[in-house]
Formats: sequence, structure tokens, C-alpha cells
Amino acid sequence: MADPSDLLVDRTLVLLRHSKAVPPESMPDLERPLADRGRADAAAAGRYLVAQGIEADLVLCSPSQRTRETWQYAAEAGATAADVWYDRQIYNADTVELLDVIREAPAEARTVIMVGHAPGIPWLADELALDGTSPERVQLTQKYPTSGLTVLHLTCRWADLSADDADLVSYVVPRG
Repeated sequence: MADPSDLLVDRTLVLLRHSKAVPPESMPDLERPLADRGRADAAAAGRYLVAQGIEADLVLCSPSQRTRETWQYAAEAGATAADVWYDRQIYNADTVELLDVIREAPAEARTVIMVGHAPGIPWLADELALDGTSPERVQLTQKYPTSGLTVLHLTCRWADLSADDADLVSYVVPRG
């Protein structure tokens, strides 16, 4: 019998840029919490995930305060995850580093949400999305503000994920 992790199955990757944080002048960057608007927007992102029926097997989250709070408020609004990993590699990562983190996701995970930062998250969404002409695809390349959320569909293994391997399902900017 074939190992289930060897099967090519549908997978969903959600790339979520953290919600609006307080200005950086008053504290170290890693410690910046969400602003009031950010908390409302993170909850809106959570409600969007629920409305789309997206339930994560794994959340890969930067350890910064604002990314942790983004997931916290999304979860309080109903978003679910079987497990959450906080990974320092996501903080200030480029697309190569973000892909390395995703490739470490367990093979049995069908839905992974990554909560991170700009410019890495927008760059990765642009790099992975195969369709270059849809209005949503064009929009995500032009502006990917805080709480920007891209849902991608793929059939490859996490370990094999590379550029142009995913279909863009949606790109939204939930607001609370």
C-alpha cells in the first residue's frame, strides 16, 4: 500500500500579512503589538477564513508580537488550526527563506497558513501564483497591505513547492 504522504493531493496555502501594528518608533520591531485597527482587521481575516471553510492543519507564524496577535485575533474570530509553529526564519524572510519554512511542513498537512511580513509574504504570493492575468493576481502585485490574505491551491508536496506551482484562489484584504 502506498504511503499517504507520497500521494499528490489538493493542498491549500494561505499567505497572511500581519495586521496593522503600532508605529515602530517607540519599541523594538519584534515587540510591536497590533493597533486597534489591526486587531479588528485580524478578526476580519479570521471571519474570512471561516466563511471560506478554511481550517488549517498548521499555522507557520513569525515570532513577532504583531504576527502572533494577528493569528490570536483571527483564531478568536473562529479561525482554527490543529497546530501552530512559531518560526524565527519567517521574520524578515525573503521568498527563498519562506519557501524553506513551508517545505518543512508535515506531508500529511493539507492546509497551511503562514503569517508573516512584507515584503516576503507579498513576494511569495507573487512568485507562487501561476495565473498572471486575473484582476486579483494583478492587484496582489500592486498592493499587499496589512491583513492582505492570499489563498493558493496546489497539488505538489510541501517539500517540492516552487515558483508557479499554485493556482490563485483568492486575494482579499479583510477589514474589521
